[in-house]
Amino acid sequence: MTLAGLSLRDLEYAVAVGRLRHFGRAAEQCGVSQSALSEQIRKLEAILGVALFERTRRRVEPTPRGALLLRRAEAVLAEARFLIAAAQHAAEPLSGELRLGVIATLGPYYLPGLLGALRARFPRLQLRLTEARTAELLQQVRRGELDAALLALPADDAELSAQALFFEPFHLVCPAQHVLSQMARVTLADLDRDGMLLLEEGHCLRDQALALCGTAAAGSPARFASSLEMLRNMIAAGEGFSLLPLLATAGRAADGLTHCRKLDDPAAGRTIGLCWRRSDPRGEEFRTLAALLAAEAPAGTRRCHGAAVGGDAV
Repeated sequence: MTLAGLSLRDLEYAVAVGRLRHFGRAAEQCGVSQSALSEQIRKLEAILGVALFERTRRRVEPTPRGALLLRRAEAVLAEARFLIAAAQHAAEPLSGELRLGVIATLGPYYLPGLLGALRARFPRLQLRLTEARTAELLQQVRRGELDAALLALPADDAELSAQALFFEPFHLVCPAQHVLSQMARVTLADLDRDGMLLLEEGHCLRDQALALCGTAAAGSPARFASSLEMLRNMIAAGEGFSLLPLLATAGRAADGLTHCRKLDDPAAGRTIGLCWRRSDPRGEEFRTLAALLAAEAPAGTRRCHGAAVGGDAV
């Protein structure tokens, strides 16, 4: 598609540079050489008669007029994606490319058991998967970089619709000889936050654990991990205990160094849901996809039956 020499690809290049503030990283993201990307942006600036970026050795920043035009370019690209999505929807629902984001504390443990069912039900669906933290995924969905995301609800955003899929309980994981492993029953009130290990700031699982234990436990945790696997290793090393999602604990206590057990608190857990832009013309397709994901809820979780959270009710 061109208009007086203007192409959507040129707009994608410019938006990538504006977002990443770096020509090299933008070229890598777009799958082209840095020289080719730079040349296309120079061509775009010539067509528009505007310098989009201020370039120095240390940084790349949009000019004031460039920032305005880049926002308009993002809107044009979003509309172009909607056009393609509407055409695919008319031809065959849930076919073609679907850019799906998933939070890092869910993806490695949930996707392996899900992909087979998706392929069997929607053989023409081409998944493009992205793993990131919740805030980044929501931002990418809003900007049209992702079509939908799997994350822990709620996702309070007026621009998004979300549908609950299943409730995933949290399990207590502690060193094998820890006092908590010897107790007949364990509730949130039994957890001392001085001994609790958490993920680093920015992980929604960290916030959920703190919210559950904040009123029941005193003190403040002193140790943090960058991933669930590192958190598990810290527990095995005897540094403390933590709350881990059910799917991340399956078959992981066989090393003899850790002890995993249920909590006697039905509310200790998180609701996993699918979210997408309310403006996306594939809303009905996403609800169909959500229904399949809910029906295929993993063992040990509690399926959410048609529960919508925010956006359009189902």
